[in-house]
Amino acid sequence: MEYNQEFTGEKYREIARAMGVKGVDEMTVEEYRKAAVDAVKQLSADVGIPEKNEKVREEDLDVLAADAFADACCPGNPRDTNTAELKVLYRKIMV
Repeated sequence: MEYNQEFTGEKYREIARAMGVKGVDEMTVEEYRKAAVDAVKQLSADVGIPEKNEKVREEDLDVLAADAFADACCPGNPRDTNTAELKVLYRKIMV
């Protein structure tokens, strides 16, 4: 969500609202996008989804990034990407 937030128009406003964030209509675009990301991060923590994955290793990143880029969902992402950027995202979840 953080990666895509600048390319989502007002969608994150509705995500923040759906997540129960108060005062969404008075927030700036940057504020409601951050609020949406923070609310989803909190939900993830509440249900036990770890922020880091010790099984992701540097030597796996070429394959992981290539597979993610080739995935059928990639063209539907709001932000265009490439394998180099996907590697950066994978590194963020590495321990």
